[in-house]
Amino acid sequence: MRPPSPRTAHLPPLPSTADLVVVGAGIVGLAHALEAHARGHSVLVVERDPRPDGASARRSGHVAVTTQDAATLSCALASRERWLKLGREAGFWVKDTGAVVVARSADELAVLDDLVAARDGDALLLDAAQAAERAGLTSAGDVVGCAFLPLDLRVEPRDAVRALAAALDSRPRADVAWSTTALTFEAGTGRTLVRTSRGEVVARRVLLAVGPDLDRFFPDEAAHAGLRPDVRQVLRVATPGRRHDAAGPAVLGGTSLLRDAATAHSPALADVRERLRTHAPELLDAGVRLVFTPHGDTLLLGEARRTDADRRDDGGLDRDPERSEAADTLLLREAEALLGRPVEVRRRWSVPDLAVPRPRRGPFAGTPFVVADPAPGVTTVTIADGLGTTTAFGLAAKVVDGLL
Repeated sequence: MRPPSPRTAHLPPLPSTADLVVVGAGIVGLAHALEAHARGHSVLVVERDPRPDGASARRSGHVAVTTQDAATLSCALASRERWLKLGREAGFWVKDTGAVVVARSADELAVLDDLVAARDGDALLLDAAQAAERAGLTSAGDVVGCAFLPLDLRVEPRDAVRALAAALDSRPRADVAWSTTALTFEAGTGRTLVRTSRGEVVARRVLLAVGPDLDRFFPDEAAHAGLRPDVRQVLRVATPGRRHDAAGPAVLGGTSLLRDAATAHSPALADVRERLRTHAPELLDAGVRLVFTPHGDTLLLGEARRTDADRRDDGGLDRDPERSEAADTLLLREAEALLGRPVEVRRRWSVPDLAVPRPRRGPFAGTPFVVADPAPGVTTVTIADGLGTTTAFGLAAKVVDGLL
């Protein structure tokens, strides 16, 4: 066992054993730890960072229930109930604000019409004036309508991760170890020895929920699953002279329709894609998914990725932290066009992300979930496409039931 470093010497010692050791204290890891503990198992969560700072803490906090489909929708609905329950128990902000998807063209409105019909009461189609009011727009402008999605939630992601970790750590037979790096896993007879930067723990099972860092532990598994690391860009912007309802809904633009599973069945989606390919190919190139959530006098605005001109061309994984000015410019352009007024950038940051090809084989084919057992006693759980906040608790219930 290596001696503790000065940075970790003040931390309490790790437990010597645990039924489940979870590597990663983001939403996915904490969801699995909470589900395991609720079933009576002892848990230890190890996280290399000293505080919540991963993808879970950097996103908008939009729990996008309604636009999921099939197994992903089932997990999203289950996660919705868990979010509301845990918010009451752990004392963090979570609210059933709903979401508004705004259409600015006839083809986008046709896609939303199909979505509302498919959701049978869980979505509502509104006209242009109602859309402007729900979304907090200056005027209707070129808006032709919207879909209101009442099942969607909003959370404050950084506060939620911190509160969930603290709530878990306060329970008997549960520990969350910050500033602790998992190093190796050595399988034994019914047990796995987990070596960390702060000592060794014997676990019945190990679960890795490390998102884009999966390839650092099991590169062959990440390659086999076809996981493609990416970086999404997010902005915090101010709208001078206007204060937003902090408990208002998440607002999404028409480009979000291209990524949502529930809209993939609409025949009109091809018209949306073709119009963008003809008149605004740069939005497709940067993968712009316009979404903003209000935070007092600011909006959290996302998201886009580096354009083809900015990306590395050596075949390596796209973890470069350098931002694309072109992607930020596109986000600001689309936001100002929808809001009907200029915005000012207050902060910029990036979110590590993953994409996964669909469909694949196995029980999670056609979903953003990659669950695998790359070594004896070790399970990896990855949720791609930025859907961890939306689906993690529902998926955790399924995984933990079969794990211990």
